[in-house]
Amino acid sequence: MDVRNLAGKWALVTGAASGIGKATALALARRGADVVLCDVDQKGLKITQDLAASLGRQTVARQVDVSRRDEMASFADEVHQDLEAIDILVNNAGVALGASFEETLLEDWDWIIGINLLGVIHGLHYFVPNMVARGRAGHVVNIASMAGLLAVRALSAYSTTKFAVVGLSEALRAELESHGIGVTAVCPGFVNTPLVESARMRGKAAEALARQEIVDFIERRQHTPERVAEKILRAIQRNRAIAPVFPEAWLGYYMKRFTPRLLAWALRKGSERAEKGTAQS
Repeated sequence: MDVRNLAGKWALVTGAASGIGKATALALARRGADVVLCDVDQKGLKITQDLAASLGRQTVARQVDVSRRDEMASFADEVHQDLEAIDILVNNAGVALGASFEETLLEDWDWIIGINLLGVIHGLHYFVPNMVARGRAGHVVNIASMAGLLAVRALSAYSTTKFAVVGLSEALRAELESHGIGVTAVCPGFVNTPLVESARMRGKAAEALARQEIVDFIERRQHTPERVAEKILRAIQRNRAIAPVFPEAWLGYYMKRFTPRLLAWALRKGSERAEKGTAQS
């Protein structure tokens, strides 16, 4: 799909109040797209909407919890009253959980699966059929993570949801190809967003100092949501199936394909060093 000029196109972005969702919505708006936005954070959502409107774009913004089927159904009905279908769907809304499998509560599984996986499924279920029925080209972007390519023992539940998003994206890509609709799973590495600060943490990772160390590490990487948004647009343009973002994600992607044993060793050693550092903090 050509994203160099998106005038006359509509893009929908979930989780648009901050981070990658906000940056992507504005990047699409700068290319000429009108935008449909949703998030649970109404205040942040209004800021994103106002910024998109200041670029001269039409905007629709609603407070929606993507994990709730009824809210997504109502949201889709409202959107489709005025639009036959959207052109670009970005399923971005997500949360994080730092915990081993043993530390993860059943309530945590309900929470993270509800948002990270069912939220994507709801977006696809309520918006993709109209894209298919319209019979024109379009694109679906599902935001996964480097943790959807590499299994990390301190991110058991988070990796589970992100691996599922990658697998779902690959299956959907094969299904929608004949309809001219591309599907991309975007897998960013370490991105400086509010995700870690708002993440649930269990065990040693729940201590304030340990969380701050993670935040400080990610901030030092200086990987901004705006850079991810640029890569998303490039991935749509090139119709990539999987789009790792930043060197650490690309390194993990290729190591898993060509040197899986070395990757497993590196991940194990990395986890051991992180756990040792947390225990000493």
